[in-house]
Amino acid sequence: MTHTIEEVRALYHRPLLDLVYEAAGVHRAHHAADEMQMCTLLSIKTGGCTEDCGYCSQSVHNDAPLEKEILMKTDDVLEQARKAKDSGSTRFCMGAAWPRVLDGRAFDRVCDMVKGVSDMGMEPCVTLGMLSEDQAKRLKEAGLKAYNHNLDTSREFYDKVITTRGYDERLETLENVAKAGISACCGGILGLGESEEDRISLLHTLCNLDPQPESVPINMLVPVEGTPLANAPRLDIFEWIRCIAVARILMPKAMVRLSAGRLEISKEAQALAFMAGANAIFTGEKLLTTPNPEKDADYALLDELGMKPRAPYQDEDISGTSEAA
Repeated sequence: MTHTIEEVRALYHRPLLDLVYEAAGVHRAHHAADEMQMCTLLSIKTGGCTEDCGYCSQSVHNDAPLEKEILMKTDDVLEQARKAKDSGSTRFCMGAAWPRVLDGRAFDRVCDMVKGVSDMGMEPCVTLGMLSEDQAKRLKEAGLKAYNHNLDTSREFYDKVITTRGYDERLETLENVAKAGISACCGGILGLGESEEDRISLLHTLCNLDPQPESVPINMLVPVEGTPLANAPRLDIFEWIRCIAVARILMPKAMVRLSAGRLEISKEAQALAFMAGANAIFTGEKLLTTPNPEKDADYALLDELGMKPRAPYQDEDISGTSEAA
């Protein structure tokens, strides 16, 4: 089902509590409301990226205080995956600061990492930049569950944040991921200085992807010293909640994932986000290069709310009960 920009705009402009109420109903029709997918994100190659994303500490165009690191060894990555699994994470995401995937030994190593994570019963996810159809097929053969490639913002605002990679290039990578039969993890970043209309446009683009993303990360900008957006004003928290609710209604089967910026958000606001349909979080002390709540705090919050971690590789039917895939 496609949605027009007018439909998305009307939904976005509904009274917030009405919007959250509707989103909660949609969420319960498609997911177990007391479950939260726990995910861990590891930077397997840090810094040195030639893209000029205005928010990113890993760009060579920015002056963020970041120590560059070469691609990690496979055994070291798998050890981190085992620790994440022991801590309750069911999805293990690996991020490399590359503008695009290049065939060669480094990509071979990433495929080995994917296979190792899959073999231990976790859901492997990677974010490696732009990707060809053949490379997507190799990752699928290695056992990849999902590929993260965010659109970041609206097409209209995109070149105010990034100039070294076009919007259509991002969409082409998502097409290659879909052709390979890999789930897309695709969302955006709020608080880049975009307008309300830009947020509406982003949500419109996301919900009309074919197929819709399996996972929709909703990031709140974490301003980083030395980047062009270091002094960006913080987005109102109710705008964050509004985007989560709209995403849930427009993409009812997706995992709506709370990603960067959660450390600065109160537990009460997070609880409202869960009510609005967010059902996945990243746990662990760091998201690539930015701080994240400690896992103990996350588990304490879930316990306080009467929620539990979700088992890996699950699909929910419309009654909200879970069945192994």
